[in-house]
Amino acid sequence: MPSLPGRVAIVTGAAQGLGAAYARALAGAGTRVVVSDILPCDAVVDGIRSDGGEALAVTADVSDASTCAALADAALSAYGKVDVLVNNAALFATLERKPFEQITPTEWDRVMAVNVRGPFLCARAVVPAMKRAGYGKIVNVSSNTVFAGTPGMLHYVASKGAMVAFTRALARELGDAGIRVNAIAPGLTMSEGLVARREAIEPYAKMAQAARSLKRGQVPDDLLGALLFLASADSDFMTGQTLVVDGGTVMH
Repeated sequence: MPSLPGRVAIVTGAAQGLGAAYARALAGAGTRVVVSDILPCDAVVDGIRSDGGEALAVTADVSDASTCAALADAALSAYGKVDVLVNNAALFATLERKPFEQITPTEWDRVMAVNVRGPFLCARAVVPAMKRAGYGKIVNVSSNTVFAGTPGMLHYVASKGAMVAFTRALARELGDAGIRVNAIAPGLTMSEGLVARREAIEPYAKMAQAARSLKRGQVPDDLLGALLFLASADSDFMTGQTLVVDGGTVMH
């Protein structure tokens, strides 16, 4: 695994699930991690500290500009810089699959507020510090559903498709500033939120596994190598790309 000693990373949506796994992996690689979520992050931070890492918990709603600015300020106040932003916060596990005409405008807007507006606001908050440093890594989290056209989750799939376009356009804008912008597109991953709904999710998990070249369930640890690669100097000549990590369902 790449080593990231001395780097500072913000991970959103990190109180549990994939975000918590990302935060722990970054801390294990030597990164000082700002663990952020709308939910309490103390358990994740305590775990990182007990393993000898350095972490800070900051409560933030990524759909709110003022709390995103406060998140960046907290990271800069504590550690003096922000090298890496992992835009992980998103609505997914609590969403019910349904035909698109049954999705209410209110639900559509809430998904877009968190899944699309959130990464925009977080990037907007940290990029000035990255520009001053002449270096930065933004890692967005998309989904392999974008490439498969998965039905029954139109708002979610559309929001994750926006992350692919967002990654490409932002990479073009920030390249001259030394800021790399890439994305990870996971397959259906059995994180805490999905495990808690295993009975409802099981049919979809079986279909996802059957569609993979590697016939097993996907777990959070399967994504950590890609995350650390994109956060490290190993990917410094790479920007605007989306890495699909789904066991070989989508190939592009």
